Amino acid sequence: MAEPTEKKEAEQKAALPGYALVKYSDMVPEMKTETLELVIVACEKFVDNNELAARSIKEAMDKKFKGRWHVVVGEGFGFEITYELHKLLYLFFGGNLAILIWNM
Repeated sequence: MAEPTEKKEAEQKAALPGYALVKYSDMVPEMKTETLELVIVACEKFVDNNELAARSIKEAMDKKFKGRWHVVVGEGFGFEITYELHKLLYLFFGGNLAILIWNM
């Protein structure tokens, strides 16, 4: 019965500003940690502008990890993509803001 309590705690933390809830990732831990830091900074800086947040994350990922990175920031979207192995991160920030980052 501890599982529902843990789920509630995770949902409560996800609603806090500055908290990222990772739904799926196949990135190596170092890349994942650095990417999460970039996401948090961008989403806190551009609270009301998802387009600028996505652009900021993409430019930082392009510089830091090289390659063609793609970023989607928004609410209520679905996706089916092709991506390079170990270069995908899907998370929620501050409750209902979804961020999808991948490299092709």
